[in-house]
Amino acid sequence: MFFLLSKIFWLIAQPLSIILILLVAAMVGTFFHKRRMALSFIASAVVFTLVAGFSNFGAVLIAPLENRFERAALPDDLNTILVLGGSTYGRISAARGVSELNSAGDRFIEAVTLAQRFPQAQIVFSGGSGLIVAETETEAESAERIFVQLGIDRSRLILEGESRNTAENAAFTADQLKNSRGIALVTSAFHMPRSVGLFRAEGIEVLAWPTDYRSPGNESFGLDLANPLLNLEVLTVAMREWIGLVAYKVTGRIGDILPAPRQ
Repeated sequence: MFFLLSKIFWLIAQPLSIILILLVAAMVGTFFHKRRMALSFIASAVVFTLVAGFSNFGAVLIAPLENRFERAALPDDLNTILVLGGSTYGRISAARGVSELNSAGDRFIEAVTLAQRFPQAQIVFSGGSGLIVAETETEAESAERIFVQLGIDRSRLILEGESRNTAENAAFTADQLKNSRGIALVTSAFHMPRSVGLFRAEGIEVLAWPTDYRSPGNESFGLDLANPLLNLEVLTVAMREWIGLVAYKVTGRIGDILPAPRQ
């Protein structure tokens, strides 16, 4: 139920949906001859679009998440590299027989780099399908293809393909990870706080290995006219992650609203 409700909520709460809702409200106001109401909704849509697409607000919002965890010092006897899904296009991959990466594809690059650095380590990949109705291959299937093509021996791979979100990533791999001597967690930097919190809730301590940065991390708010679509994408990612942290804290899935490194 949580998974379904989260998908429905995000369909409404994402920036493009907010803009659309404001414009529809303006149209309704115009239909009922509520000129002031219509103008206020139009003005709100314009302001929100300007902030979302033509400023660095998304980068400012995502920076605290990305800065929360630095890359950990990894022990020489590290025996598990844990990679979370979220970096492939399942529908395209399944239709074309390839493994098509999205903007989080850095996760695979870092995982393979660590696999070469720690040849004794197993690679645990956790990722199913985040779609409400799954009509595609799982991320685990795509990941297997990618790792093998990049020279990783199939015997080193442990694939979990049932999870639909980060909470299930942690829950469905917990038993496999209980006896690991050292676990390097590879995921996007903005996603690291929520991921660490969820694995801690399962009794699993991980060593953060963030990647896929979306911001320089030290910006002050200002105009950014170079790439409005990218600005909108970063804001969308930042909003989703902050909302996810709040939702997981409220529902008791994580202990702290913004998990931090152990002292």
